[in-house]
Amino acid sequence: MRPLNLPPCDVHLQRVGETRMIFDPLRKKYVKLTPEEWVRQHFIQFLIRERGVPRALIAVEMAFTYQRMRRRADVVVHDRQGRPLVLVECKAPEVEITQAAFDQVARYNKVVQAPYLVVTNGLVHYCCALDHEAHTYRFLDDLPPYDAL
Repeated sequence: MRPLNLPPCDVHLQRVGETRMIFDPLRKKYVKLTPEEWVRQHFIQFLIRERGVPRALIAVEMAFTYQRMRRRADVVVHDRQGRPLVLVECKAPEVEITQAAFDQVARYNKVVQAPYLVVTNGLVHYCCALDHEAHTYRFLDDLPPYDAL
C-alpha cells in the first residue's frame, strides 16, 4: 500500500489465503485490506494519537438508515455524552475528492447530525465545521484536537 499524508503508524497485516488483512484495533478483528481500509486505519490512528480522541468514542462503519436504506459511516467520533461529533468519509488514495464525496457525507450527516465533517483519501483531507441552526459551514485548515471540538 502506498504511503499516506498522515503520520506513520504501526499496522498489523496478515494473509489469509490470497487475501491480505489488516487488524482493526477498534473492532478487534482482522478485516480485508482494501485501499479505503488502509486510509481508514491510518486516519483512526491520527484521531487517537494526534487529536486525542478516546478510542472508546470512535465508531467504525456505524450503521444507520437513510431514506429507508441501510448505510454505514466510515468513522464517527462521539462526544463524552455519546452524541456524534465528527463524521469521517474515507476514500481510497487514488480516488479524487470531488463534490460527490461531499454530497455523500452531507447526505449521511442529515441522519448523523455531527457538527464536524471530514473527507479524506489519505493524501488530501478536508474538514468543515457546521452550524446546523444557521445552515452554514466553514472549511477548517485542520481538524481541531478532541478537547477543542
